[in-house]
Amino acid sequence: MKTGLFCTYENHHQDAQRSIAEQTELIRHAEALGFEEAWIAEHHFSEFHISPSIQVSIAYLAAITSRIRLGSAAVLLAFHNPVTIAEEIAMLDRLCNGRLLFGVAKGGPFPEQNRHFNMTAGESRVKMLEALELVEKLLYGSDVTFTGKYYQCDRLTIHPKPLQSRIPVYLATSDRSAIELAALHSFGLMGGPPFSLDLLKANMAQYRAINASGSEKLVLTRFFFVARTDEEAIAEALPFIRHFVNTMSNNVANLKQDGNTQHLKPSGSQKTCFDETYLLENSIIGSVATCRDKIKRFQDALNVGTLALKPCSFDLQKNLDSMTCYAEEVRDAV
Repeated sequence: MKTGLFCTYENHHQDAQRSIAEQTELIRHAEALGFEEAWIAEHHFSEFHISPSIQVSIAYLAAITSRIRLGSAAVLLAFHNPVTIAEEIAMLDRLCNGRLLFGVAKGGPFPEQNRHFNMTAGESRVKMLEALELVEKLLYGSDVTFTGKYYQCDRLTIHPKPLQSRIPVYLATSDRSAIELAALHSFGLMGGPPFSLDLLKANMAQYRAINASGSEKLVLTRFFFVARTDEEAIAEALPFIRHFVNTMSNNVANLKQDGNTQHLKPSGSQKTCFDETYLLENSIIGSVATCRDKIKRFQDALNVGTLALKPCSFDLQKNLDSMTCYAEEVRDAV
């Protein structure tokens, strides 16, 4: 199992420059500790998550890192022109010397994003899947002609082509049709912090029933903090978790007007997955022993390919220390 860092550029100090610098320091520290991957999120119109352009961020990170693989988690394809995305992804793979990982998503429960990009919730998934098909054709083909419902091109070839013969692709989804497409094309899956173990097991079972070779094609993202005791770790992480819960609960409340919240309910519960207790239970937060046990539980159930950790203290140094503790005391014991 590889270790990754999940990067959402939190602006909890209300200082964008400081937030960018702190996230950059976390990524550099992750590379120094031997983390294999850093995954960059895409959020729009948010004062708290200032990461509107994955491509710009990865281009910068490509220049200041040398070993860690850089992934998009995830490009919200329905909001972008797929021809432009194909060109940018190919160029990024060149800039980072073949270290690129390409994650895509339709966009989470953020009504503000859909409204300003003139996108309905029901339309975003089918646009994402069609856009991904075109991006794949453009990355590796020549004289591409494509006639879709939303996107078209005629005898188009992009330059340059990627450095990798195939850039690994991951879908952040729990939709059955999208999981089927991922399995048929040997794309990986991504599971965000709110995804429950039961939901992840069902997703991977569906995937592996179609594609048995997908045993290590899951990137699992979890909120993370390790400290001397469970109580100390929870106390440090709880303000971050509560801010996340408040933000996401407001988004879900707006979505309820459309009845579009069924996918946000944990298995066997009528609550949404944006609940403080639920998130703490499904996170890797606690003492060294507790974190080891939680990781082993996920690994035994899912055969995780990459565990992408989301440090959740508001204090930079505490996050750095927690990552060091993971590398020195947790990782090798799992």
